Amino acid sequence: MKRKAFLLAAALTLTLPFHAAAQLRDEVRPVEQEDTLRLTLEQALQIALSENVAVKVADKEIERAEYARKGTYASLFPQVNGNAAFQRTIKKQVMYMDFDMSSMGFGGGEGAASGEGEESSAPAAAAARGGSSGGGIEVGRWNTWNAGVSATMPLVNAQLWKSLAISGEQVELAVEQARSSRLDMVTQVKQAFYAVLLAKEALRVYEEVWENAVKSFEQTRRRYNAQKASELEFTRAQATVANAIPNLYNAENSVALSLWQLKAVMGVDLDAAIDVAGSLEDFAEGLSYDEALADEVDLSGNSSLRQLAIQAEQLAETVKLQKYAYLPSLAANYSYSINAMTNDFKFSEYRWTPYSYVGISLNIPIFSGGKRLNDVRVAKVQQAELNYQRVDTERRLRIAIRQYLTTMETSLRSLAAAREAAATARKAYDISAKSYDVGRSTITDLNDASLALTQAELSVSQAVYNFVVAKSQLEQTLGYDFLDENGAVDLQNR
Repeated sequence: MKRKAFLLAAALTLTLPFHAAAQLRDEVRPVEQEDTLRLTLEQALQIALSENVAVKVADKEIERAEYARKGTYASLFPQVNGNAAFQRTIKKQVMYMDFDMSSMGFGGGEGAASGEGEESSAPAAAAARGGSSGGGIEVGRWNTWNAGVSATMPLVNAQLWKSLAISGEQVELAVEQARSSRLDMVTQVKQAFYAVLLAKEALRVYEEVWENAVKSFEQTRRRYNAQKASELEFTRAQATVANAIPNLYNAENSVALSLWQLKAVMGVDLDAAIDVAGSLEDFAEGLSYDEALADEVDLSGNSSLRQLAIQAEQLAETVKLQKYAYLPSLAANYSYSINAMTNDFKFSEYRWTPYSYVGISLNIPIFSGGKRLNDVRVAKVQQAELNYQRVDTERRLRIAIRQYLTTMETSLRSLAAAREAAATARKAYDISAKSYDVGRSTITDLNDASLALTQAELSVSQAVYNFVVAKSQLEQTLGYDFLDENGAVDLQNR
């Protein structure tokens, strides 16, 4: 690209025939593909609603909060758990008694050394020998098997009930955060869309400047060949055309970059063939603003304040939650288990013993070392911090609104002045061009008139751009909705 520009500039400096100028104009202008999709602002926003990554993440966050809330409600239902365990004894416990065990039949007789089975004969023989250790009796068997099921269900639990309310507000907060993401996405798409229109308007202006420079050069070249123009005028005409080329390429590059930015915020492929429809002049019609907004600002729709309000409600519930830790809780319990104790692994001969119970447990908090009290204090401090944050946020929002309104007012005044200046500059350029045609003015006068016209036309576009950008930021701050009842983008009736 740079090599081509250099060669073209060199060619312009030497001769620059008119057909070369026309070829350069075709090369500089961006080539629009046949399948290019031209989008309006509403269409671009509609695509972004379904493709923008931030919006998708916000929707997933709502889904996550919903699942978390359902998980909290599950605490109200019985919690059923199964368990199984095997235990191998390495060293059995020994039991001692403070009387003569032989009087109970554990003495050194045949009955003590024999029994009904192999499992019962070992302890008896040990007892007959005076115990396994100093006259004690080994208790238990080598293998212990246990399996069962247990269930618990809260009956009275104030903390649990309050946590359910907090989880519901967490879903509400996620919904509001998703709304904030959508409002931010709308502002980004608007600004990117306006930036494309501004870049295209600048490209149009610089194309016109370049075409006028080419025409002036052609006329100067003919006059120079007829020895009616000086070499200085011919050289300046060449320089004017050469100086217009970089601006043209920069304007073309700005259009491409702004289109990439628009595609990025829309969430579409950067190689997609899209373009924007309309011009900044379409948005310049009926530009106005409400001066009363500076004094009577309605921030009820602002997403940041809404999120802070939801968080304040959450903290209020959290304070109650921490206070409820002082209250007793009541729960129902049930358990059923079976166990077997053996010395071998003959499962078919095991004797399983069942054990079950049902009951109610009451938990009364008495002393926790000040933990519950400090938890309440922490929640109250968080409440105070959030209140300070809310006041500061509201103050900053009001300042921002005043700045946006001031920018809009300044842009309107600048637009009116720029339009008048553009009309005057256009008239001055036409007069200067005609005067130059008849030889009554110099190429310097024509260049000065062209520069003034360029600056005036760019000022018009810049004023419109500044207004619509400030307006989009104001709408985001005020939290204007942009979807109708059917979920379609509606930027007119909010």
